[in-house]
Amino acid sequence: MSGIAKKYVKALISACDKTTLNGVNGNLEKIATAFNDGKFKDIILSPDVKKDNKIELILSFDKCNEQTVNLIKILSKNEKLQSIPSITKELKYQIAHLDSNFEGVVISNFEVGKEKIIELEKSLGKKFGATVTLRNRITDYPGIKVELADLGVEVSFSMSRLKAQIAEHILKAI
Repeated sequence: MSGIAKKYVKALISACDKTTLNGVNGNLEKIATAFNDGKFKDIILSPDVKKDNKIELILSFDKCNEQTVNLIKILSKNEKLQSIPSITKELKYQIAHLDSNFEGVVISNFEVGKEKIIELEKSLGKKFGATVTLRNRITDYPGIKVELADLGVEVSFSMSRLKAQIAEHILKAI
Protein backbone atom coordinates (compact mmCIF):
# COMPACT_ATOMS: atom_id res chain seq x y z
CA MET A 1 0.00 0.00 0.00
CA SER A 2 1.10 3.50 -0.61
CA GLY A 3 2.11 5.66 2.31
CA ILE A 4 -0.50 8.19 1.20
CA ALA A 5 -3.30 5.64 1.52
CA LYS A 6 -2.09 4.54 4.96
CA LYS A 7 -1.95 8.16 6.15
CA TYR A 8 -5.53 8.91 5.14
CA VAL A 9 -6.87 5.60 6.46
CA LYS A 10 -5.11 6.10 9.79
CA ALA A 11 -6.79 9.51 10.07
CA LEU A 12 -10.17 7.99 9.20
CA ILE A 13 -9.80 5.24 11.78
CA SER A 14 -8.88 7.71 14.51
CA ALA A 15 -11.79 10.03 13.65
CA CYS A 16 -14.62 7.56 12.98
CA ASP A 17 -16.47 4.84 14.84
CA LYS A 18 -16.84 1.38 13.34
CA THR A 19 -20.27 2.02 11.79
CA THR A 20 -19.07 5.22 10.14
CA LEU A 21 -15.92 3.48 8.86
CA ASN A 22 -18.04 0.79 7.26
CA GLY A 23 -20.17 3.50 5.64
CA VAL A 24 -17.10 5.30 4.28
CA ASN A 25 -15.77 1.97 3.02
CA GLY A 26 -19.02 1.23 1.19
CA ASN A 27 -19.02 4.69 -0.39
CA LEU A 28 -15.39 4.43 -1.45
CA GLU A 29 -15.83 0.95 -2.94
CA LYS A 30 -18.52 2.28 -5.28
CA ILE A 31 -16.43 5.32 -6.18
CA ALA A 32 -13.25 3.27 -6.69
CA THR A 33 -14.91 1.15 -9.40
CA ALA A 34 -15.21 4.30 -11.56
CA PHE A 35 -11.40 4.44 -11.70
CA ASN A 36 -11.52 1.38 -13.99
CA ASP A 37 -12.91 3.66 -16.69
CA GLY A 38 -10.20 5.48 -18.65
CA LYS A 39 -12.37 8.51 -19.39
CA PHE A 40 -13.18 8.94 -15.70
CA LYS A 41 -9.48 8.79 -14.80
CA ASP A 42 -8.69 11.32 -17.51
CA ILE A 43 -11.22 13.73 -15.99
CA ILE A 44 -9.87 13.25 -12.46
CA LEU A 45 -6.27 13.73 -13.58
CA SER A 46 -6.99 16.64 -15.92
CA PRO A 47 -5.65 20.01 -14.76
CA ASP A 48 -8.30 21.66 -16.97
CA VAL A 49 -11.24 20.36 -14.88
CA LYS A 50 -12.06 22.43 -11.80
CA LYS A 51 -11.69 20.73 -8.42
CA ASP A 52 -15.35 21.43 -7.57
CA ASN A 53 -16.44 19.67 -10.77
CA LYS A 54 -14.27 16.66 -9.93
CA ILE A 55 -15.77 16.49 -6.44
CA GLU A 56 -19.29 16.75 -7.85
CA LEU A 57 -18.59 13.96 -10.35
CA ILE A 58 -17.13 11.65 -7.71
CA LEU A 59 -19.95 12.25 -5.25
CA SER A 60 -22.54 11.54 -7.95
CA PHE A 61 -21.72 7.81 -7.80
CA ASP A 62 -23.21 7.20 -4.37
CA LYS A 63 -25.12 8.95 -1.60
CA CYS A 64 -22.10 9.56 0.59
CA ASN A 65 -21.99 10.13 4.32
CA GLU A 66 -20.47 13.31 5.72
CA GLN A 67 -17.09 11.73 6.41
CA THR A 68 -16.76 10.48 2.83
CA VAL A 69 -17.69 13.91 1.46
CA ASN A 70 -15.07 15.52 3.73
CA LEU A 71 -12.46 12.96 2.67
CA ILE A 72 -13.14 13.60 -1.03
CA LYS A 73 -12.85 17.36 -0.47
CA ILE A 74 -9.55 16.96 1.39
CA LEU A 75 -8.20 14.63 -1.30
CA SER A 76 -9.21 17.15 -3.96
CA LYS A 77 -7.60 20.04 -2.08
CA ASN A 78 -4.37 18.02 -1.76
CA GLU A 79 -4.61 16.82 -5.39
CA LYS A 80 -4.77 13.16 -4.30
CA LEU A 81 -8.09 12.06 -5.83
CA GLN A 82 -6.23 9.44 -7.89
CA SER A 83 -5.40 7.73 -4.55
CA ILE A 84 -9.03 6.73 -3.93
CA PRO A 85 -8.58 3.10 -5.16
CA SER A 86 -5.54 2.52 -2.93
CA ILE A 87 -7.25 4.24 0.02
CA THR A 88 -10.26 1.99 -0.52
CA LYS A 89 -8.08 -1.12 -0.55
CA GLU A 90 -6.18 -0.04 2.58
CA LEU A 91 -9.40 0.85 4.42
CA LYS A 92 -10.92 -2.54 3.61
CA TYR A 93 -7.74 -4.21 4.86
CA GLN A 94 -7.70 -2.21 8.11
CA ILE A 95 -11.41 -2.85 8.77
CA ALA A 96 -10.79 -6.58 8.26
CA HIS A 97 -7.98 -6.43 10.83
CA LEU A 98 -10.16 -4.51 13.29
CA ASP A 99 -12.92 -7.10 12.88
CA SER A 100 -10.54 -10.09 12.67
CA ASN A 101 -12.45 -11.03 9.54
CA PHE A 102 -10.43 -12.16 6.54
CA GLU A 103 -11.25 -13.30 3.02
CA GLY A 104 -9.23 -15.77 1.05
CA VAL A 105 -9.29 -18.03 -1.94
CA VAL A 106 -8.84 -21.74 -2.54
CA ILE A 107 -7.17 -22.17 -5.92
CA SER A 108 -7.43 -25.53 -7.63
CA ASN A 109 -8.07 -27.16 -10.99
CA PHE A 110 -11.32 -28.67 -9.72
CA GLU A 111 -14.36 -27.65 -7.70
CA VAL A 112 -13.65 -27.95 -3.98
CA GLY A 113 -16.78 -29.09 -2.13
CA LYS A 114 -18.68 -26.69 0.14
CA GLU A 115 -18.05 -28.98 3.14
CA LYS A 116 -14.27 -28.87 2.58
CA ILE A 117 -14.35 -25.09 2.20
CA ILE A 118 -16.23 -24.78 5.51
CA GLU A 119 -13.77 -27.18 7.16
CA LEU A 120 -10.82 -25.09 5.89
CA GLU A 121 -12.50 -21.86 7.07
CA LYS A 122 -12.99 -23.26 10.57
CA SER A 123 -9.47 -24.65 10.75
CA LEU A 124 -7.80 -21.46 9.55
CA GLY A 125 -10.10 -19.32 11.69
CA LYS A 126 -9.12 -21.30 14.78
CA LYS A 127 -5.41 -21.08 13.92
CA PHE A 128 -5.48 -17.30 13.44
CA GLY A 129 -8.18 -16.42 15.97
CA ALA A 130 -10.28 -14.83 13.26
CA THR A 131 -13.25 -15.36 11.01
CA VAL A 132 -12.07 -16.66 7.64
CA THR A 133 -14.23 -16.73 4.52
CA LEU A 134 -12.96 -18.66 1.50
CA ARG A 135 -14.13 -18.93 -2.06
CA ASN A 136 -13.03 -21.47 -4.67
CA ARG A 137 -11.30 -20.25 -7.83
CA ILE A 138 -10.79 -22.88 -10.50
CA THR A 139 -7.61 -22.45 -12.54
CA ASP A 140 -5.04 -24.75 -14.12
CA TYR A 141 -3.04 -24.92 -10.86
CA PRO A 142 -1.95 -28.59 -10.45
CA GLY A 143 -2.97 -29.06 -6.82
CA ILE A 144 -4.57 -26.93 -4.15
CA LYS A 145 -3.46 -23.54 -2.86
CA VAL A 146 -5.08 -21.52 -0.08
CA GLU A 147 -4.27 -17.80 -0.04
CA LEU A 148 -5.14 -15.35 2.73
CA ALA A 149 -3.47 -12.24 1.33
CA ASP A 150 -4.43 -9.97 4.24
CA LEU A 151 -2.70 -12.31 6.67
CA GLY A 152 0.23 -13.01 4.35
CA VAL A 153 -0.58 -16.72 4.35
CA GLU A 154 -0.23 -19.11 1.44
CA VAL A 155 -0.50 -22.87 1.83
CA SER A 156 -0.12 -25.11 -1.20
CA PHE A 157 -0.23 -28.76 -2.04
CA SER A 158 1.26 -29.35 -5.47
CA MET A 159 0.84 -32.71 -7.21
CA SER A 160 4.19 -32.37 -9.01
CA ARG A 161 5.98 -31.61 -5.74
CA LEU A 162 4.30 -34.61 -4.07
CA LYS A 163 5.34 -36.91 -6.94
CA ALA A 164 8.93 -35.64 -6.72
CA GLN A 165 9.03 -36.22 -2.97
CA ILE A 166 7.65 -39.77 -3.36
CA ALA A 167 10.20 -40.54 -6.07
CA GLU A 168 13.00 -39.16 -3.90
CA HIS A 169 11.83 -41.26 -0.93
CA ILE A 170 11.70 -44.41 -3.09
CA LEU A 171 15.21 -43.77 -4.42
CA LYS A 172 16.56 -43.32 -0.90
CA ALA A 173 14.92 -46.57 0.17
CA ILE A 174 16.61 -48.54 -2.64
